[in-house]
Amino acid sequence: MFTSAPVIQTLARQGVLIGTSSWKYPGWLGQLYDPGRYQTRGRFSNAKFEAGCLTEYAETFGTVCVDAGYYAFPSEKYLSGLVEQVPPHFRFGFKVTEDITVKRFPRLPRLGLRAGQVNEHFLDSEVFVRSFLEPCALIRSQVGVLIFEFSHFHPGDFDRGRDFIVMLDRFLAALPRDWQYAVEIRNKTFLHPEYFAMLRSHGVAHCYNSWERMPPVPEQLAMPESRTAEFLAARFLLTAGRKYAAAVGAFAPYSETKAPDCDARAAAFQIILEARRKMRQTSYIFVNNRLEGNALNTIAVVTAGMPPQDESP
Repeated sequence: MFTSAPVIQTLARQGVLIGTSSWKYPGWLGQLYDPGRYQTRGRFSNAKFEAGCLTEYAETFGTVCVDAGYYAFPSEKYLSGLVEQVPPHFRFGFKVTEDITVKRFPRLPRLGLRAGQVNEHFLDSEVFVRSFLEPCALIRSQVGVLIFEFSHFHPGDFDRGRDFIVMLDRFLAALPRDWQYAVEIRNKTFLHPEYFAMLRSHGVAHCYNSWERMPPVPEQLAMPESRTAEFLAARFLLTAGRKYAAAVGAFAPYSETKAPDCDARAAAFQIILEARRKMRQTSYIFVNNRLEGNALNTIAVVTAGMPPQDESP
């Protein structure tokens, strides 16, 4: 079974929450999850597993990134159902719904008539507050970081990266300040001093992220202006250059490490040390199965050599 719980829980007490992207992975049975807890009439029940595995997840981890928040605004019923399964100290990170962060909806069947259409609510602060923050207020004490994930913008979306920065600046200025926000971009050319300065003016974190065409996280960390808030946020998603679909095909069902990413591991270690030493607010590090094949193993390796607090460089 997963043996890294003590160090993960110690880091949580030090203001560094480490978790995964989502949690309903049968590939983790026997590693994080006890199959015996999900038996019905002597057989494993996938329905019972999906309904109850968050409780077992929260026995080890203090946070998780709710990727489902990206696809639909969260209802109070859904949020209440999450909180009922975890202890009071647990914090949920949420990806903000695509209705706010997508400029033009991609041509995907799940989007129906909206596929390929311009999004009228792109960076609409009133819709975000009404449809996302207000439901989340019901579980306010257990909401951690809210991540605005922006997919890769094409030349037709903005004439210049500065135009996006100006629009994002107006949006962030209209939001309540008493939440932790992070911005995750997928255009490497947007990693510019003006972008970082704008985030810093709002106390919003740049979310370090590993994605197909983004610079590896070590390169982002090397940009001194990238520390834009009193906390750090990072999502380790893919090894640079690997396509998402390729990772899914190669790594599912995510029961073992398939492709170690030493650079990502080193960057995660650095972020944990820095967050523990310098940050005034709780920091968040999320690891995805698509990075190496098994997020639990990645986290175990990264935290294995973690020194005590007073030994941090």
